[in-house]
Amino acid sequence: MIELAALLFFPGGLFVLLNGMAYEWVDRKLVARFQNRVGPRWFQPLADNVKLLVNEEVIPENVDARLFITLPVVALAGVLTAALYVPIAGFDPAFSFEGDLIVTIYMLSLLTMATGLAGANTRDRFSLIGATRTLTQLFSYEAPFLLAFLAPAVVAGSWQISEINDYAGDHLWLILTQPIGAIVALLGLMGKLEIPPFDAPEAETEIVAGALTEYSGRGLALFHLGRNVELVAGITLLAAFYLGGISNPIEYVLKTLAVLFVLATVQTAVARLRIDQTVGVWWRYGVLLVLLQWLALIGAEVIF
Repeated sequence: MIELAALLFFPGGLFVLLNGMAYEWVDRKLVARFQNRVGPRWFQPLADNVKLLVNEEVIPENVDARLFITLPVVALAGVLTAALYVPIAGFDPAFSFEGDLIVTIYMLSLLTMATGLAGANTRDRFSLIGATRTLTQLFSYEAPFLLAFLAPAVVAGSWQISEINDYAGDHLWLILTQPIGAIVALLGLMGKLEIPPFDAPEAETEIVAGALTEYSGRGLALFHLGRNVELVAGITLLAAFYLGGISNPIEYVLKTLAVLFVLATVQTAVARLRIDQTVGVWWRYGVLLVLLQWLALIGAEVIF
């Protein structure tokens, strides 16, 4: 019964969904203030999702209807599963096992893969272009993003998120000893979320809503909720690994909001990159920098 409550309500399920909408509002509000705008009211993300959930879902012609309906569900289920292994709200993960870090990182990629398949499932030109950009960008940032999170695991001597979190809390903040990994992880998360400057897959001024152009109603709401959950899980991992761990709700709020503030700042300060620029930067510099950091860590262990 306790495990079911943890899965459905807290620290998973309903709490993560509400937390995701709250952090979406904070992000939108910060970006608006940085741009000298007022920004949305506090309940706007909730109102948007409720409205979409009660709207009719229009299924376009010439699509696989079963795939069209299933992909949003799979996307949301994937990120909710990933959140179960993360110390949400500063509490122990709802579920934990040796190697759950690898599972979590790849479950976070399920949203992007489902988005790409959703766009490829239609004949709309904007959706097809968005799907191509989504999957191209996925292949460019996934390797450096994975390596950036594996470096703290190697230092901690464990592939279990809860153990890495405990190690980070007992030692010097890893952002000081592994700054490159922290930066690459942050940028990789922005790529996963498709937020500026990595929003080429859904550039509103070019391809409407990208891969999700044909989605409306419940399907679009589930994709939006999935992105909110991925935001929460991603910044929680960043804070737990690189900002000295998360052991209580106060640390959770302060450290995750600090990461969110940096995300909003980068969104505001940097213009959108073209998809070829994104791929070129990540493959040429992202992986190389993380690998150099790995060599530095290995060398330090050998010397000391």
